[in-house]
Amino acid sequence: MDAHRLRELLRSVQSGETGVDEALTCLETLPFEDLGFAHLDHHRALRQGFPEVVFAQGKTPEQVTELMQRLAQRNTLVMASRADEATYRAVQAVIPEARYHRVARIITVGQEPPRPEPDAGYVLVVSAGTADMPVAEEAAVTIELLGSRAERLYDVGVAGIHRLLGHLPLLSGARVVVVVAGMEGALASVVGGLVACPTIAVPTSVGYGASFGGLAALLTMLNSCAAGVAVVNIDNGFGAGYLAHLIKRQSR
Repeated sequence: MDAHRLRELLRSVQSGETGVDEALTCLETLPFEDLGFAHLDHHRALRQGFPEVVFAQGKTPEQVTELMQRLAQRNTLVMASRADEATYRAVQAVIPEARYHRVARIITVGQEPPRPEPDAGYVLVVSAGTADMPVAEEAAVTIELLGSRAERLYDVGVAGIHRLLGHLPLLSGARVVVVVAGMEGALASVVGGLVACPTIAVPTSVGYGASFGGLAALLTMLNSCAAGVAVVNIDNGFGAGYLAHLIKRQSR
C-alpha cells in the first residue's frame, strides 16, 4: 500500500463508506509477502515514499514478472532496474501496459508522473562520454519517475573541457548535479569545483584495462579535492538518481 491508497482508505472510513473493521483488515495485511524466492516489501512506499524497486539483473524474467505483478496490485507505479530486452518482453506479455526505457534499462508499470513545470528546480545529469549514457539515463529516468525534473548534459568530459564550460548557466541553475564518468573519472572534481550545489559522482566501468572496471574512476572520485562531492558505487545510476531526488526534494 502506498501513501495515496492509505489516504483514500482513511477518507473512506471518515465518510462512512468503509467500516472500521474492514479498514483494520486492510491495515493488518503483512507488510511483506513471502514468494519463496523473495520477500516482497509492501510497506516500502509508506516508509520511503516509493515502492520497492525490482533489481532485475540476476533474476529470471518469470521472477521479475511476478514481482512486478504483485507490486502493481498495491501501487500506482512500480519499476524494475537493470532489465534487458528479454525480461521486458516477458513482463509485457503478462502486463501489456508495461513500458521500457531502453537506454536506462528500466521497466515501469503504472502511471508515470507528469513532467514538472519548466520553472521547477532541476537535477542536472552530466556524463563524460556517450558510452556512459546507460548509467546516466538510469539516473535521469529514476529522477523523473520519482517526480523530479531532470535535465541532461552528455559527452562533456575533460578531454574537451570547453564543451562543459559552454553550459555554465545550466550547471549553476541546478539544485543537484549527478556526474557520470568512467576512464579516470576526473569530471566529478571539475564539476564539483564549478557549482554551489551538492554533486553526486557515479564512476562507470567504461574504460581500458587499467581502469579496472571502474575502480580507477571510483578512487579518483573518492579522492576529489572539490568540496560537496559524494560518491556512489560503480555503475549505480539508480542509487545516484534516488539520492539526487531526495536532496532536491529537501531544497524546495
